[in-house]
Amino acid sequence: MSSDAPATDAPAKKKGGLVKKLILPIALLGVGAGGVYGAMMAGLLGHKEEKKEDHSPKLIKKGEEDPYAPKKEGGKEGEGGGGEVEGDGGSEYRTSYFTFSEDFTSNLKGSETLVQISLACSTRRDGRVLLWLKKHELAIHSELLEVLADTTDEEVSTVEGKDRLQKRLTAAINKVLTQTEGFGGVDAVYFRSFLVQ
Repeated sequence: MSSDAPATDAPAKKKGGLVKKLILPIALLGVGAGGVYGAMMAGLLGHKEEKKEDHSPKLIKKGEEDPYAPKKEGGKEGEGGGGEVEGDGGSEYRTSYFTFSEDFTSNLKGSETLVQISLACSTRRDGRVLLWLKKHELAIHSELLEVLADTTDEEVSTVEGKDRLQKRLTAAINKVLTQTEGFGGVDAVYFRSFLVQ
């Protein structure tokens, strides 16, 4: 009997030893991988990914203060002494307007017809867009004249054509602002006057 006992113990020891030999390297690999991952996440190893701040103009909700709002120059006749009052309904964002200082006059495409328009535009973003509109008004004016020169008689004679023209003018303004400042921000263009001769 004594000869049978050692024979059964020997194979069991070999199995246990093999399992122990496999578990230890696997555990060490797991711990090592976890350490490397932790070091990478902490920025100690590997390429540190820089987070870029978003410096684009932000949407301004009604009632919020705009840190980039243009300073108001003296009171004008008919303006009240109180602050700006926002309505409860409609858009949740405040809308600001910019009026171009000069009219736009151009011949229409393939025609001797002249169009003369006075424009304003709107933005729901912070005051940087208004500052950029003023700063780049000359470049914007030139781009808008190109759009008008590429407009036909038929487009200015229908409501649908004028709507398309407004969209093209909005895109042209945003193109100039994006090229110069990296961000557009103009939501819509409005005709203050529209004369076709």
